[in-house]
Amino acid sequence: MTSPHLGQPLADLMRPTGLEQIVGQNHLVGSNGVLQRMVATKHILSHILWGPTGSGKTSIARLLAAAVGYAYVPLSAASSGIGDLRKALKEVHRLRELGTPSLVFIDECHRWSKSQQDAILPLVEDGTITLIAATTENPSYEVNRALLSRCRVYRLHSLNDYALEEILQRTEVCLGKSLPLQLDARIMLRNMADGDGRYLLNLIEDLLLVPPDSPINADALGETLSRHMPAYDKGGRLHQALISALQKSIRGSDTNAALYWLSRLLIVGVPLEIIARRLLAIALEDIGMADTQALLQAIAAKDAVEFLGPLGETALAQCTIYLCTAPKSNKLSLALSLAKEKALQTSNLSPLYTPTDNTRYHNDHNFPNAFAGQPHLPVELAKCIFYQPVERGFEREVIRRLSYWDRLRKQRMTNEGNK
Repeated sequence: MTSPHLGQPLADLMRPTGLEQIVGQNHLVGSNGVLQRMVATKHILSHILWGPTGSGKTSIARLLAAAVGYAYVPLSAASSGIGDLRKALKEVHRLRELGTPSLVFIDECHRWSKSQQDAILPLVEDGTITLIAATTENPSYEVNRALLSRCRVYRLHSLNDYALEEILQRTEVCLGKSLPLQLDARIMLRNMADGDGRYLLNLIEDLLLVPPDSPINADALGETLSRHMPAYDKGGRLHQALISALQKSIRGSDTNAALYWLSRLLIVGVPLEIIARRLLAIALEDIGMADTQALLQAIAAKDAVEFLGPLGETALAQCTIYLCTAPKSNKLSLALSLAKEKALQTSNLSPLYTPTDNTRYHNDHNFPNAFAGQPHLPVELAKCIFYQPVERGFEREVIRRLSYWDRLRKQRMTNEGNK
């Protein structure tokens, strides 16, 4: 079975026709989202859409232009040079003379050189054009500061499981039939997409090329799609799908699945160092303080790979099994994320004590239990709690320790209040 509409690619056929059809980005395109407010006022502000591939950046730009009646002028920084930019700007000026405002969309804007970014800067500044740039890289590092200061930055999320399932259901409505998948295969298909809606549609299109006699399970799905996908695309979507499946299996404490996906990575020739690096990330992101030995195991596996070369595969397997069977907690990475977000919002606050402050600051080593009980967060953040451990693994002990320090802190405050 091929795509309907005379072979039209499925990804093109399923392209959203309105902002309300963008999935997984409700914080931007929902009823209270900032982009919907722009549409309501018929005034688009220049901005940068920062998010992973397949999250809807290009569709959002195209739909914004259509919603407010702007001419849509797309450019790809990956394939266009300064000459293409001048040609596009000439078209913008022509349209402006006709009374039509233009929205210039630059995809992969991080690939543009400084001179290319500088060329468009004055036109953004004086309002000649409205710019929407899209990037998968952090704009703070990849976009000129001058241009960045004239654009808002809106973060798009990788599509979660609910958003991917919504795409699946919409596709089934479009095709007029359910996809021939058992539940485990349906879950596997979403996992293989790894948060990329466009890639999910490509996978569905591959699946439709080989219609089965009956609904297929996860194993059959893997065999079916493997005949239509490259064995290994270094840094590409298949690589991301396989390594994501490994992490999800470890996170789910499924040892057999984790060993299977590890083996899939090994047999297609993924460098052992890349796998070791992901295991290190998993030890921190998915286990963290619940088992502090997990990080040491991952470091040992990395060292073994560097020392043994191809023989280091067994070290990766051992580490994978250890991580699978370890207690899980993402509270460490969540705490860091919350603290970084608050730090960005309050970067004007100063430390409570200067490096040479020997009057107000009390050295904890000079007090009983090596604890002075002084606050160290700025007053405005006194009630912030970033790290909240769970009752699993070593974090049970962390909870006990934090409770101990809190108890001492309250005692000191009570004693000082009674003086």
